[in-house]
Amino acid sequence: MTDLSGKGAVITGASRGIGSATARVLAEAGAHVILAARTAHEIEDVAKDIEDKGGSAEAVTCDVTDYAAFEAAIAACETTAGQLDILVNNAGVIDPIGHLSDSDPEAWVRAAAINYKSIYYGLRLALPRMKQLGTGTIINISSGAAHGPMEGWSHYCSAKAGAHMLTRCADKECRDDGVTVMGLSPGTVATEMQELISASGMNPVSQLDWSAHVPPEWPAKAILWLCGPDGRAFAGEEVKLRDEDIRQKIGLV
Repeated sequence: MTDLSGKGAVITGASRGIGSATARVLAEAGAHVILAARTAHEIEDVAKDIEDKGGSAEAVTCDVTDYAAFEAAIAACETTAGQLDILVNNAGVIDPIGHLSDSDPEAWVRAAAINYKSIYYGLRLALPRMKQLGTGTIINISSGAAHGPMEGWSHYCSAKAGAHMLTRCADKECRDDGVTVMGLSPGTVATEMQELISASGMNPVSQLDWSAHVPPEWPAKAILWLCGPDGRAFAGEEVKLRDEDIRQKIGLV
């Protein structure tokens, strides 16, 4: 297993699903993890569970669309762990699912901000710090929706497409400074987001059988692997967890 002893990591959207699983996996590997999310009691429960199992974790209430709040989460990592080594931009929402012609402008923009603007904020905060250190890993959670339109997901598809290009731009600008930036497309995952998608009944993804979805621990383990020496080879790329070769390299069967 990748050894992250002494590393400082910030995971956004860490209250449940992929974020929560990632915090647990990185902490088990030795990292001090900052769990950043809006729901204080949920991330506090996860942090306590991690610490009860011998890990190092801290819950920081954070709205990732608020630059100052995001910066406070980064600062908390630096205070406790000494520096920011890993940033996992995981926060994302699928609601409101619906057609563009019927969409609520305020809700649409809010969702797009969580799915896209927060990626920029995370990069803007992490890159100068990591460039100064000459090392660091940033993993932006991507999606197949970044590359193909889906009915009812205009806010999500367009934001993920923008986030994919941010990943590529950041890599082009910072790879030579020792910073590794990449995307991870986990496929469909058995989380609360997938429950909302299934309930919507809109587009083919909602029709998938629950058994088709991978557990959140799979992308969490992929993130841990990408934080290790093998991750450098994927700088600027979008790693697809649907790829059987990738699954074998990680040890997911």
